[in-house]
Amino acid sequence: MTDVTLESRTLRRTAVGAALGVGDQLRAAFRAPMQRDFKRDAHDIVTVHDKAAEKSITTVLLSGHPDSMIVGEEGGVSGSGRVQWHIDPIDGTSNFARGLAYWCVSIAAVIEERVVAGVVFDPMAGNVFSADLTGAWLGDDPLTSRAAAAEIDATVVSSFPNPKDTWLFGETAYEAQARLVDAFQAVRNFGSGALNLAHVAAGWADATMGFYTNSWDISAGGFILQQAGGSIQGLAGGEHRETFHTSPDYYAVGEGGDYPTLADVMRTWSSRYDATSPPPRR
Repeated sequence: MTDVTLESRTLRRTAVGAALGVGDQLRAAFRAPMQRDFKRDAHDIVTVHDKAAEKSITTVLLSGHPDSMIVGEEGGVSGSGRVQWHIDPIDGTSNFARGLAYWCVSIAAVIEERVVAGVVFDPMAGNVFSADLTGAWLGDDPLTSRAAAAEIDATVVSSFPNPKDTWLFGETAYEAQARLVDAFQAVRNFGSGALNLAHVAAGWADATMGFYTNSWDISAGGFILQQAGGSIQGLAGGEHRETFHTSPDYYAVGEGGDYPTLADVMRTWSSRYDATSPPPRR
């Protein structure tokens, strides 16, 4: 076992501990009265609980690994070091703020542009999905991805189309959705990219995808899926990229699935916008 592999096991344990450490405070806040603020616009919600959870997570991570860089959704980039932590304290904040129990905590460790450990924690269901370079787990049980072989037997879970996608693609976003609806048995819009990836890793769904995403949304879930036997493909401008977690667009498939319509939709629509420019405000 290499030094990096051994290190990845330690990083996974730290990430799991940090995620579990904010579980009680987030469960207590869920469905309680809360103040909602907005970042880009009314579709982009943030709460005081996102910020407090990220602060708590960061404290735990830096306590265990002080020589680290933090890449957080709320706090941005801070510090420096060999290990980068990509943190989404509440992935699915709109669901969280509205009382819909489909949101999670996502934490990934990256070394030399490679994801080496991650956790996706669903506090309401009590599910802890995690992975390091030796494997993937749901709680203490090994995690193995399984997907339907053909599109017509498969379910796609995503957050597409959402307001960001209609900014990017206009009405053609619904053309992409129509192609997926026609090709697959079911298409569901759930609102948490990290949890969607974890569900594909667990074999509870067959595929997922997204456009104009961030590293903290997909690093942990994508890595867990890979380690469970599935695949995730990053795209930019319609072209495949080697590192999925730094790619603006992605699609992911469970072990055994082969979905040409999904791949074609992603390549085609990814090529239709410039990922270096932010979507316009409404």
